[in-house]
Amino acid sequence: MKTKYLLFFSFWLALFVISCNRDDINFDAPSQKLRFSQDTLVLDTVYNQVRSETYAVKIYNTENKDISIPRIYLEGGAASPYRINVDGKPGTEFTNVPLRKKDSLYVFVEIAPQANATEAIAEDRVQIETPAANQHFTLLSVVQDAEFYVSTSTNPQIINQNTVWNSNKAKIIYGDLKVADGKTLTLSEGTKVYFHRDANLKIGKNAQLVANGNLGKEIIFRGDRNDARYDTLPKNWGGIQLEQGATAQLNYTKIFGGTNALYLNQASATLKNTIIHTNQEFGIMGVQATVNAENLVMNNCGQACIGIFKGGNYNILHSTIANYWNLNGALPGFGIYATNEFINGASTELGALNFNLKNSIVYSDKSTAMQLKPISGQTFTYLIENSLLKYSSQNAGFNFDGNPSVVNSLQNQEPKFENYFTQKLNLRVKADSPAKGKGKVSTAALVPLDIVKVNRTTSPTIGAYQ
Repeated sequence: MKTKYLLFFSFWLALFVISCNRDDINFDAPSQKLRFSQDTLVLDTVYNQVRSETYAVKIYNTENKDISIPRIYLEGGAASPYRINVDGKPGTEFTNVPLRKKDSLYVFVEIAPQANATEAIAEDRVQIETPAANQHFTLLSVVQDAEFYVSTSTNPQIINQNTVWNSNKAKIIYGDLKVADGKTLTLSEGTKVYFHRDANLKIGKNAQLVANGNLGKEIIFRGDRNDARYDTLPKNWGGIQLEQGATAQLNYTKIFGGTNALYLNQASATLKNTIIHTNQEFGIMGVQATVNAENLVMNNCGQACIGIFKGGNYNILHSTIANYWNLNGALPGFGIYATNEFINGASTELGALNFNLKNSIVYSDKSTAMQLKPISGQTFTYLIENSLLKYSSQNAGFNFDGNPSVVNSLQNQEPKFENYFTQKLNLRVKADSPAKGKGKVSTAALVPLDIVKVNRTTSPTIGAYQ
C-alpha cells in the first residue's frame, strides 16, 4: 500500500515539476532568414482620419529550433500612419520576440492616415533584424482626402443651396443626405461618393442631381468599404432616391453595391454611358417614372435590373441589360420587369405605360430575362426593336413570334459576352456574337458613339458596346 501511495505522489510531483518548467525553453538566435507570407502588403484605399480594416502578414520560422527575433519595428515609428500588432501586442517596436520551431507569428497592420493631398500613397516598412539578415516587408496604401456628411436624428444633413462637388475630395455619407426641394447638386467628372451602410442620397421634390463624368473620369457612387470583395457584394448602402418631380442626369457614372441604386418616385432620369450593377433589389426602380437611357450597362440585381411599376415612360437605346444574379436563389433576377400596378401599403395604384427597347440586349441565365405584366383596362404599349432577348413563352407575359410589337429581334441566342462575372465585368460581345451588325442604323444614328466612344453609325452592334 505504501508503494502505491509513493508512486502516486511521485507521479504528481513529476507532473508539477514539468508544468513549472514548460515555459523554460531555450530560444536561440536565428541562423537562417525568416520567411514572410508576403513581401508587400497593399491595403485598400482609405480616407483621411478613418481607420482601415486590419490586415495580417505571417512570419515563419523554417528552422528546426526555437528562435528569438532580436528586433521587429515599424520604420516610421510613432510618426507613421500605420499601426502594427505583433502576436497580440500593439506597439511600434518589439524586442526578443520568441518563435517556436516550424511555427509562425502574425503581424497585424492597420492605417489611420491624415491626407495632405487629394490622393497620395502612404508607404512604410516593417523591419526585422536578426543575426542571419536584416529583412523587411513593405506597407502600401492609397490615401484619399475626404469630406464627411454625418446625419443623425437630431442633426439631419440637408443641402439647402445649389452645390457643386468636384473631385478634390471624396464624399463620405453617413445616414441620409438630402438635396432640398428645388435645389441642384452637380458632380464634376471624377467625383467619388461613398456611402456608409444604409446611407442614402435623397433628391427632394423638383430638385436635380447632375453627374457629368467622362470616359476614364467616371463619377462613382458606392459603399465606403474599399476592399475589392465589396465590389461584388450588394446592400453595402441604400441608394439614390428621387422624390416627385425630381430629375437625375447621369453621364459616365457608375453605381454599385447598394439596395436600390436609383429609386424614382414619379421622377425622371436621363442616363448616358452609365454602369449600374450589384444591387440587392433593383438597379433602377421606377414608380410612374420617366427614364431615357442610352449606352446603359447593367448586371447582377436581385429583383431586376430595371423594375417598372405604375407605368411611366421608358426609352432604352443601345443598352446592355444582363442579369446573372446568383447570390440569393429566391429572388427572380430579371433583366427588366414592367407592370401597370404598384402596391403602396394596402392600396394598389395603377398607371399607363409606354416602353421602348431598341438596339439593346436583355439577357440572363434564367429562362426569361424580361417579364411584362399588363393590367387589364390599363394602357400598356411597348416596342421591342432590333434587340436580343432571353425569352420563354411560359413566363415572359408576351408573345415573341408574330407580335407586331417585337420587330427584327432575336430570341435565346447567346450574346457571347467577354465576361459577365462582376469580378471582371466586361459586357462587350465577342467577334462572333449574333448581336454584331444587327442594330438598326437609324437608331444608331441617335447614339453615334458607344459607351467607350467607338463609332457605331455603320453596321451597328446591338447593345452598349460596338
